[in-house]
Amino acid sequence: MIIRPFKAGDFDAVYKINAASTPGVSEETPDDLKTIVGLGTCLIAEGDDGQVLGFLNLVPPGTKAYKSPNLRWFETWLEDNPVKLNYVDRIALAPETRGQGVGPQLYKAAFEHSDGCDAIGCEVNTAPDNPGSHLFHQRLGFAEVGRQAFSPEKAVAYYVLNMLNA
Repeated sequence: MIIRPFKAGDFDAVYKINAASTPGVSEETPDDLKTIVGLGTCLIAEGDDGQVLGFLNLVPPGTKAYKSPNLRWFETWLEDNPVKLNYVDRIALAPETRGQGVGPQLYKAAFEHSDGCDAIGCEVNTAPDNPGSHLFHQRLGFAEVGRQAFSPEKAVAYYVLNMLNA
């Protein structure tokens, strides 16, 4: 497996993986997902056969073109926590690759692509709950730093990994 930057030819696979990963990640139209992927750094996990196994998308705080309330939450959090943070907009894996070490490899590459950052932040759904993602992020060393409810059906926990201590 290699981790590499996104290429335009990856989009169909990325869209399919994103769709298969909902509600763990937000559902997007093709145009919206293209826009989101274009706002930051999208990393691709590619198998030995060239198949896209998963992806992780980083969007730095201050990216006003991204209307994410989760990114806005981190921007507010940063006002009281003066660290340089990179935001993981989403990590999604092809269903057949889950549990095979793809996610940790994507995060390792995300750390390397976040030079100059002290921390990486992300959110995990609490409604609908995503217990596997909570455990995954906790095993990597992420700590919960807050929560937000958007409705009774949609809520998230916010996590931060201090890369200086990782």
